[in-house]
Amino acid sequence: MQTVTEFTAFHGPKLLASGNPKHVAESVKEFFKDGPVENVLVFDNTRCHIVDIDFRGSTQEVLARLESGVQEPAPAAENSRGPGRPKLGVVAKEVTLLPRHWDWLSSQPGGASVALRKLVEEARRINAGKDQVRAARECSYRFMSTALGHEANFEEASRALFAGDHIRFEQLIAPWPADLRNHLESLAAASFLTSNEGVEK
Repeated sequence: MQTVTEFTAFHGPKLLASGNPKHVAESVKEFFKDGPVENVLVFDNTRCHIVDIDFRGSTQEVLARLESGVQEPAPAAENSRGPGRPKLGVVAKEVTLLPRHWDWLSSQPGGASVALRKLVEEARRINAGKDQVRAARECSYRFMSTALGHEANFEEASRALFAGDHIRFEQLIAPWPADLRNHLESLAAASFLTSNEGVEK
């Protein structure tokens, strides 16, 4: 399944729009009408990085540049796969292991490749909850550092975030600007899952 990237735009502490890139870009241009777009930060909601959008010109010009710069890559053509490659796709990369590891892998049913894929899938299943928490904390911290790093109690709130102390975190960020705080709370929600949550049974 292809993941659709969503953006969120702020003008200072004010939320302008959140949603697909086209909607956000149109909303920003509408907010500023015919004037220059100033003091706007646009974030990628998945990784919480700042997105550099060129807002110069008309809305149509902005959308044309946006489409050419952030559109999802088209699916690979059916005949672009190499011979013998399954439809799901296989990527060949180098793996460095000790001889005993190769010996063990080679002895497994299906050989080394099948055994490695099974090991990776099992590790992903076991660590899914921890990975979700870690990713949410890192994303939230990137947003905090960029948009809220000047706020009171920033360092203490950061420590509460990485310590998984939800109550303390909420107390510390309570005085922060409402729109920025609400977005941060949404991003950070998965940071406070227990290790058993978010994992398929």
